[in-house]
Amino acid sequence: MSEINSLLLASFHSPSKMQTMRAHNLIISLFFLIIFVSGSSAMAKNPFRARKPCRRLVFYFHDIIYNGKNSNNATAAIVGAPAWGNKTILGGQNHFGDLVVFDDPITLDNNLHSTPVGRAQGFYIYDKKDIFTAWLGFSLVFNSTEHKGSINFAGADPLMNKKRDISVVGGTGDFFMARGIATLMTDAFEGEVYFRLRVDIKLYECW
Repeated sequence: MSEINSLLLASFHSPSKMQTMRAHNLIISLFFLIIFVSGSSAMAKNPFRARKPCRRLVFYFHDIIYNGKNSNNATAAIVGAPAWGNKTILGGQNHFGDLVVFDDPITLDNNLHSTPVGRAQGFYIYDKKDIFTAWLGFSLVFNSTEHKGSINFAGADPLMNKKRDISVVGGTGDFFMARGIATLMTDAFEGEVYFRLRVDIKLYECW
């Protein structure tokens, strides 16, 4: 009887092959769990790596708005205005409700009289009463030997910020299916008749 008890106690205290395998699998699972948690924490701190643009361009476009007296050199005109405004003077209340269409020359430097490399064609609408801001939709249409085609842009333009980003939503020709970001900066202005916009284009999809 004592020998049987000894054998039973030995089998109870000695781990079986199945128990050993379970313990082994548990240790491996814990090891991979620790690696996964550590990797997730690192990704949370740095969710994505900064991508470099595949192409970068800088242009200036010059907007001369029609004021009733400058039809010979105006490149933009008010085509829609609220009840309290008119189509020759931008309205009050941060120009809210004014819709302007433009066909502005694009240059490689900030000189209005430099040779244009294309046209900036589109519109902007002042869309808030309580702050000076606009919404832009336009294309840079190129006619130079260096660039052919167009780049299309759309987005909010919070004019009180020194630099603003809008989306590059497409393109044609040399810029077919382009995607990216354009950083806008009002480079100069003269009252409410002229402004010059610096457009720093960073493309992240180039075909």
